[in-house]
This record gives sequence, structure tokens and C-alpha cells, in this order.
Amino acid sequence: MLRYTSVMEDGSLVICERSLNNTQNGPSMPPSPHFVRAEILPSGYLIRPCEGGGSILHIVDHFDLEPWSVPEVLRSLYESSTLLAQRTTMAALRYLRQISQEISQPNVSGWGRRPAALRALSQRLSKGFNEAVNGFSDEGWSMLESDGIDDVTLLVNSSPTKMMMTSSLPFSNGFTSMPSAVLCAKASMLLQNVPPSILLRFLREHRQEWADNSIDAYSAAAIKAGPCSLPIPRPGSFGGQVILPLAHTIENEEFMEVIKLESLGHYQEDMMMPADVFLLQMCSGVDENAVESCAELIFAPIDASFSDDAPIIPSGFRIIPLDTKSEGVSPNRTLDLASALDVGSRTGGDSCGSRGNTKSVMTIAFQLAFEMHMQENVASMARQYVRSVIASVQRVALALSPSSHQLSSGLRPPPASPEAHTLARWISHSYRCYLGVELLKPNNGTDLLKSLWHHPDALMCCSLKALPPVFTFANQAGLDMLETTLVALQDITLEKIFDNNGKKTLCSDFPQIMQQGFMCIDGGICMSSMGRAVTYEKAVAWKVLNDNEDPHCICFMFLNWSFI
Repeated sequence: MLRYTSVMEDGSLVICERSLNNTQNGPSMPPSPHFVRAEILPSGYLIRPCEGGGSILHIVDHFDLEPWSVPEVLRSLYESSTLLAQRTTMAALRYLRQISQEISQPNVSGWGRRPAALRALSQRLSKGFNEAVNGFSDEGWSMLESDGIDDVTLLVNSSPTKMMMTSSLPFSNGFTSMPSAVLCAKASMLLQNVPPSILLRFLREHRQEWADNSIDAYSAAAIKAGPCSLPIPRPGSFGGQVILPLAHTIENEEFMEVIKLESLGHYQEDMMMPADVFLLQMCSGVDENAVESCAELIFAPIDASFSDDAPIIPSGFRIIPLDTKSEGVSPNRTLDLASALDVGSRTGGDSCGSRGNTKSVMTIAFQLAFEMHMQENVASMARQYVRSVIASVQRVALALSPSSHQLSSGLRPPPASPEAHTLARWISHSYRCYLGVELLKPNNGTDLLKSLWHHPDALMCCSLKALPPVFTFANQAGLDMLETTLVALQDITLEKIFDNNGKKTLCSDFPQIMQQGFMCIDGGICMSSMGRAVTYEKAVAWKVLNDNEDPHCICFMFLNWSFI
């Protein structure tokens, strides 16, 4: 890179740069498989002073990305000046604006009292993830042989610059163990008709849909240079998470947070690790109303001390749209049965045809520190885990897609359950029979489901066929209260949302619901799927009967609920 900096006569500052190749007396860079080195044509910055203080910044980005050299499905990424502006130019402007506000208004910057330190953590997360995705040989990465299926690529990096751990923990036998390499398992997949922001927001809020706590526990134990055994990946093995906000940029297009993982106690016997595991996480591109070039969710296990020299080995997701159209997207689209049946969302602006045939590419990369003699076992574990994550993401993306085919195949209720309109009628009729008053007051039968969906109190149905009982349906208020969606709702058991007192009450009074048909529950506290406490004034539970007067499920209604 050749850079030229000059101060003009009027006080303006010019910074101009361009790339050099070997024909221009530049260095000869080694070739990288599957990568083409682009050319940066004269680009740079012009900073002009303003009268009375301040300055005006002009940015010029001029790249030759050689679009003819990439597959046709990805070519739009390299031909679009709009994408270049979004990904490079606007990102630079936001960064400079953030720095400016931190200096001029440090109390409202969103990055706390130590913005430089938090920004350094953010940059380390991004850099570590980018290096893993690129896998350049000149940065120490080498590719492992495939197992015959080319869906997951494995790379290993044992260079000293990659391994930042400098301490080791002695075992009782006098030996020490310290990870000597990092393995990266990565894959890419094409997504259709699902907005990147919505998919990424779902992955962030519902980690239990794709993550495995045993892998998180191993990652946390490995970077501490302690003894740990290899876990067996178990899709769905997830105890829970608590999201602790840390910092955000001015426009909230990027934010950092700490994720506290729960229910890891049963992994501590095999791994030298603390009772609590924390992930440092950075998220961007989750605002549906903003025009973003990509959406990213990057995370890494980190010590609770947040020391500056702590190793950061990030993993995560990146979703890049393959088109630049700004199509209307509902910011509140949820995986609920009602919206799948065209009841409508809270904003009312979403439709199956509003997005067109949108496409995007998701890149998944997971990094694991390990000892060299464990390479084969770690590689097998990483392949298996990434494939399970891919399957989970594909299932979620299918459910989020609004196309009619996917709605009919991905969000269809189980064969044994009624259609949504029938279920709404059963819920309303049973409530009237047992409690003597109307639950819903629609103008006609066709509005019954909409009235149920928009009911101000949290309504949720619980199956009678599963032990422990699991939730099968909820209205919008119910999903908001549990901070979940229909896909995740079906993994939540009834006893999981109540505290100890609530569980005792439920166990003692449950027979009353089956015999009497209903029960009134005093106010109390329950828990959302995100671990937040929810208080409610009172609750009502009643037995929902089908057309044959047989019990179909139990419906719970929580009145005047709110987060504590």
C-alpha cells in the first residue's frame, strides 16, 4: 500500500492511498487458494476546516474487485458501488463520528467510561473472526484434508502470533497443559427469502436453538490452559443465557454485550473451569429499518476479569445480502402460528410477496484452541458440531421465510393439532363454559383468531400429551412475555417458567383443573426464556375441549404482567 499525506494551503488535510503490485515495485504477495487480491485505486480522505470550528470530511473509495473472477451468484457483491459504500465508506463515517462524539460528549457516547478499551475489544473480535474466515497461509493457516464431504472446511493455525496464552496450569502429576494451536471449522450456505437482520436477531436471542453448552464449556476451558476432556456435541444441549448489555454505538448499528451461560455445573467434573462462563459478543446489522451491507454475530469466551492480555478466539456468523434492494420488512415478524396464517404482525406491513426473491450468503466459523496431539479428535468434533449448527440454521431460516411453500411446509401445525382458527374457537368456547363470561368479543367468526392474537393478556396453550407439559401455542402477548417464538416455544416446558412457589402451587392444584375445568392462580413471579423475571397480577387456567368435548390442552392467561 502506498500512502501520501499532505496539508494544503487552505489548511485541508489530504490522505491518498493505493495498492501496489509487483509491476509497480510493490511486494510480491503469495497466492491464496480461493481468493483474488483486489486492487485499490487512488482513494482516500479530504478533511476541510470549517469557520468557527469543526471540519468537513470527504471519503473516496475506488476499488477494482475483479468481479469476473467470482461465481455468478456472488458477482453482485463485487459489482455494486452501493454495497461498497455501505460496507466501507459508511462504516468509516460511522467510526469517525463515534470517535468525534466520544471526545466532544463522552457522557453520551454509549461506550461507557473506557470507550477506547471497549473499542479495542470490538476490533479484536472482528479481526480474529476475519482472519479465521479468510484463512490466509501468510497468517499461519493451513488446510486439513476433507473427510469426503466438502460442506465444512477445517484449518489449523499453530503460529506463535495466534497463540497468545503465556501461562500454563500444572496438573497434580507435575505436567502442564497449554493449547498449542487453533482449529477453525467454517462453512457457507445460501439463504433465500429470509432477511439477514431477522435471522441474526433470532440466533442472538435464541441461542438454545443452535448452540451446545458442552462446546461452549470446552472453549472456555481450553483458553484457560487447563485440563479438559472433549465433549460430545449434543444439538439442543443448552442450559440458558443471560444477556448483559455492555456498550453500543451512537446509532445502535453495533453493540457489545456479555453473555452469561447457565446450567454448566455438570461439565465442571471433566473441565477445569469456573462456575460461570462468559462470552464477549458483538452484534451488528439487526435493525430491519437500516440499510446494512451485512449482519454479524461474533462471540468469544472471555475471563470475567476482562484483562487486556486475555486471549480472544472468536467464532460466529456473518450474513451478506446478494442484492441491494430496500424492500419493506416487518420489524416484528415472529415465528408464530397466527402470523403464518396471515393474521398479521404488529406493524401490519409484512406480506409474503413484499420481499421478492431475496438471497444472501451466510458464513459460519467456529474456532477451538487445542493441543496438537488432540488434533484428530478436535477436528472430528468440530465437523460434527458445525454440521449440527448448519442444520439448525436451515430449519430456522425455513421457518422465517415468508414464501407460501415454506409456510405450508415449515410452519404447518403438527397433524394432531387443529388449525389456528379452530383452536381459537375451542379456547373461547371452553372459557365461556367454565367461567361464564366471554374471553373474546369479535364481530364475526372470522375475526376470532385475530382477537385472540391481539388480546392484551398473555395467552398460552400447554399440551396434555407430553410429560412434562410443553407449550404449543401463544398469542403475541404470550410470546412477548416469554421472549420467544413458536419454534422455541415448543421447547419450553410448563414447569420451566415458574419459580419454586409457582411449581408447588401448580403441582397441588393441577388435578383441580382437570376435575373442575378451571383454576384461578394468585399473582406471582415467573421466568421468561431469556432468564428475565416476570410479575403478574393473577392467572387463570382452564381446560380446552375439542368438538367432541374431549380435553385437548390447557390454556393459561396471565393478567397485567410486566418485566421486573
